[in-house]
Amino acid sequence: MRRLAEPTLVRRSVVSVTAAFVLVWAVLLGYNFFNYKQAITNDPGLLKYGDALLESLTPITDPAQAAAAVAATNHWTNIRRRQIGLLPGASMHELRDSATGQVVYAPAGLEELDIPLPPLREGSALSESVVQGKPYRIYAGRNARWTLRIVDNKRTDADYLTYNGRYLLPYLLLAAPFVLLPVWLSVRNGLRPLQQLASRIAQRGKDDLQPVGFHARHRELKPLEQSLDHFLAQLRQKVERERAFVQDAAHEIRTPLAVINAQAHVMARSQSAAERTQAQAHLEQAIARTSHLAQQLLDLAALDDAQRPAPRELDVAQWLRGVLAQAAPEAMARQIELSLDAPDSLPARLDLPALESIAHNLIDNAVRYTPAGGNVAVALRREGALLHLSVQDDGPGIPAADRDRVFERFYRGAGQAATGSGLGLAIVRQAALRLGGQVRVCAGLGGRGVGFGVDIPSAPGT
Repeated sequence: MRRLAEPTLVRRSVVSVTAAFVLVWAVLLGYNFFNYKQAITNDPGLLKYGDALLESLTPITDPAQAAAAVAATNHWTNIRRRQIGLLPGASMHELRDSATGQVVYAPAGLEELDIPLPPLREGSALSESVVQGKPYRIYAGRNARWTLRIVDNKRTDADYLTYNGRYLLPYLLLAAPFVLLPVWLSVRNGLRPLQQLASRIAQRGKDDLQPVGFHARHRELKPLEQSLDHFLAQLRQKVERERAFVQDAAHEIRTPLAVINAQAHVMARSQSAAERTQAQAHLEQAIARTSHLAQQLLDLAALDDAQRPAPRELDVAQWLRGVLAQAAPEAMARQIELSLDAPDSLPARLDLPALESIAHNLIDNAVRYTPAGGNVAVALRREGALLHLSVQDDGPGIPAADRDRVFERFYRGAGQAATGSGLGLAIVRQAALRLGGQVRVCAGLGGRGVGFGVDIPSAPGT
């Protein structure tokens, strides 16, 4: 039952064609109804019938013969109505002498209806009346000898639609198998290449990220195959990056762990207090480096996560002052001057963790690599829909040959091997991409050092 209830494209196509049949039935019914309304308005059959009957009675002068002719016509008409089953009720013919107004023939039941008949006058006309909730059409015609009136049940729109709907339905039901079966076969045959593609993908190993290799011949399947190959190529690149990242991380963390192990061994076996003090200092430095590396690895993994927190309302200028306050003790210890060029208030809606990663790493790098007595300048401003954050220093700078690689993971240029992890700028780039922005290398202070500018799209805060 679950398999039968599962949606399928074949069933969807067949249902669509069935719905098209219903639409065709409705259109044909509407077309017939329109023609019917036009006919009874512009070419009323009852008027023609009454005029023809009145003209055929003109040669008859004997009232008995005329009454017999009208009675026979009335009887024959109602027999045909019942045989056809198209019109409701019965048709009633009344014949009068035009000179005296005397009734020559009137069927039983006409007087009980008490239908208001139109006045007698020369010529003929049609009128309508509703009696006891039923509509009637009335023909009245008069010539020099006879006056004829015909009372006929009016066919309602609902009656017409019901009858013609039943009339058209068998034709559509007869045609349906001859249409639905070819549609079902054609759709099933048309979906076979898609099923072959699905089968090929299902047979692949869980670690197989190579191109599908289906070589689709049909134009409709080529975009699907190309999209799958593109997706698999992205997965291969991601897996390769993650594998390289893990290998680099294992290599990077091995060095401080080895230092920790060696210094712990020295502290345990050394008989000299000076050696133990020096080993303890090296041990603490290695632990700090390991802790810093581990934290940056966690930050980078968090930025790679597809789940992003909702943007938060914050005053970026005031928040940035707090970040600089955290960096101030280290800067003061090394006599580095920190400066901020920012408006008093700059509200915005941003991904705060990503912004924190950018600001902390750029400021930390600037303070770490600027020589004692140097300067670090931070600037923040809004330019249209962008927030522009820049951090500049007057330190040793970055060689031109290294500027294209500084955002790579674990890449360290000259002078960074001892203290840097090679992840800070990689984190900055990943955070900027997560915010939909970009980071670039720019000039430092006074023609020296280096600077980094980050452009971040942001919605103004309230």
